[in-house]
Amino acid sequence: MIQLTFASLQVQNLEASKEFYTNKLGFEIESSNPQACVFKYNQGQASFAIRTPLEPLEGKELGIGAALWFSVNENVEELKEKLILNGVSTAGPIIETPFGRAFHVKDIDGYKLTFLESK
Repeated sequence: MIQLTFASLQVQNLEASKEFYTNKLGFEIESSNPQACVFKYNQGQASFAIRTPLEPLEGKELGIGAALWFSVNENVEELKEKLILNGVSTAGPIIETPFGRAFHVKDIDGYKLTFLESK
């Protein structure tokens, strides 16, 4: 294997998740259908999808053990503040990682999204 080309998250409510990713986080919709929505960020540099469940999700805790990391070309303090003003709950303080400064948010299904200001 040489590259991960795509990621897809199963969500409980496609429309609510679509609203969160577009209106709260600022992702753009690349394409959408009744089962899925593909997002792009920064003119397609980061693409991923949310989709209706492939198997029953009732009684299951989503998001545990999964994290998507997005490298951003803006100051993480300013981005974090902008997301908080948009009503996004962040999960902890800005942290120093081996790759740069980062912070986490959780989506409405509990998936952890990390925004990284690369070194």
